[in-house]
Order: sequence, then C-alpha cells, then structure tokens
Amino acid sequence: MSRVEANGVGLFYEVAGEGDPLVLVHGSWGDHETWAPVLPALARRFRVLVYDRRGHSRSERPPGPGARVEDEEDLAALMEALGFAPAYVAGNSFGASTVLGLASRRPGLFRGIVAHDPPPLMGLLAADPAPPSSAAAGGRRIESVLEHLRADRPLAAARQFVDEVVLEPGAWDALPQRVRDTLVANAPTFLDEQSDPGWARIDLGGYPGPVLLTKGTRSPGWFAAVTDRISEALPRAETHTFEGAGHMPHLSHPQAYAERLVRFADAHRNTA
Repeated sequence: MSRVEANGVGLFYEVAGEGDPLVLVHGSWGDHETWAPVLPALARRFRVLVYDRRGHSRSERPPGPGARVEDEEDLAALMEALGFAPAYVAGNSFGASTVLGLASRRPGLFRGIVAHDPPPLMGLLAADPAPPSSAAAGGRRIESVLEHLRADRPLAAARQFVDEVVLEPGAWDALPQRVRDTLVANAPTFLDEQSDPGWARIDLGGYPGPVLLTKGTRSPGWFAAVTDRISEALPRAETHTFEGAGHMPHLSHPQAYAERLVRFADAHRNTA
C-alpha cells in the first residue's frame, strides 16, 4: 500500500504500466478501484497513476467541509511529488470537474485532458435562457440526497444518488456488494463537497491544451448540456459520445473507453 503526503493530506495511490504519464481521477462516492476495468489496457500504453481523493476510502479524511480547490491542489501536489507532471489526466464526474478546474489555473501540469460528465459544474447553465428541464429535476434530487446525508442516512443517500441522479432505477441493486459498501462509506464526503459555495462554477478560459469531452447516450440530459457549455469555452476541445453508456463508461464499456483515450493521446502526443 502506497501513501504520500500531498497538499497536507495523506493520499493512497497505485502506479502501473510504462509509457507516457496518465493520471485517473475518480468521481464522488467511489475510489481508485472504479478504474480497475480499464487499468490493464491503459497500462500497456501509459504509466498510470490512480489514487483515492481526500475523504475517500484509504486516503485521509480531514475534518470539516471541503472545497473543490482543495482537491485540485491535492492533484497538483500528487503529480509533482510522484513525477507525473506534465501528464494526460482523465477524470469522471466530480473528478472531471477537479481536473478542469486545476487545468484552468495550472495548464503546465497537463499534456491533455479527458473529462466525462462533469455535472458538478451545473453553474455553467445558470445563464442559459432555456436550461434543460432535467437540470432542475436533477438539482432537486441532489438536494434530497443531501437531506438523507444531513440526517445521517448514508445508505438511503447512496441508493437514491445511484438510482435517481447518475444512473437509473434499479441500478443500485445490480451493483456488486463491494461497490455499494464503498459508496456508503464515502457518502459523507459528498456532503462536504456540496457545502463548497464554489462547487458548481469554474473559470474555463485558462487552459489552451487539447481536451476530449465525453458523454454517454444513457447519461442524464443535463449532464450533456454542461459538457456542451464546456466545449464552447475551450479552444481545443473535441467531444465523443459512448453509445449505450451512461455516467461511468470506464465501468460499463471499458474497452471502448480505453481505446478512445489511447487514440486521443496518440493524436496529440506531439502537439500538446
């Protein structure tokens, strides 16, 4: 078990493979093991770093509410401490928001970015004269999840988050028990993240490098709306849709996800 002090917090990490550096940043509730289905394929092309974000699984959980900028600084410190800068960096959900936020401030850490479904940045839809109705519904469901967490009902919160926010009804019962246990254990950190007043907004103008923004045909509609706003703001952004996939294509469609990430890195290897 490897652990490093980064930005004042102890972070669990693992490294696999040889090649160009690649960092994978998981979303809320999960941990580094969500990348397990794609890790073997990616390790044949990259030297891959996976880790548990602060407050998740085997990393330290500092007391008190957190902020997305803390996760961003954790990522920067981890990459620098382990010699992974600059790197290709891929993130999912809140992990994707973390990657994009850091890149806007410290673009030199990145060779390229792959970001799937960064819905925490729903603040980008605030100025839309006709935001998708699913965004309002999604916001109400997230608030209901937070009410469960405030009342110390992590199992109910995790179940609702999976079935009503990011996946679909019945998805919770189909998850392996190990995954469900991880989601419940990490539930309090989601409440901390949502307590950050700046969690939903980001300045996207500072990153000039290549970006691959991905979404799934089964992702909630407002996730795609957020992705579209990000694409408009980044000068070198391209988009890709995974057919039949939802919020976590690295779990549901690992071969397609790994192949698309490799193609992106190969295309930009000499231009990043």
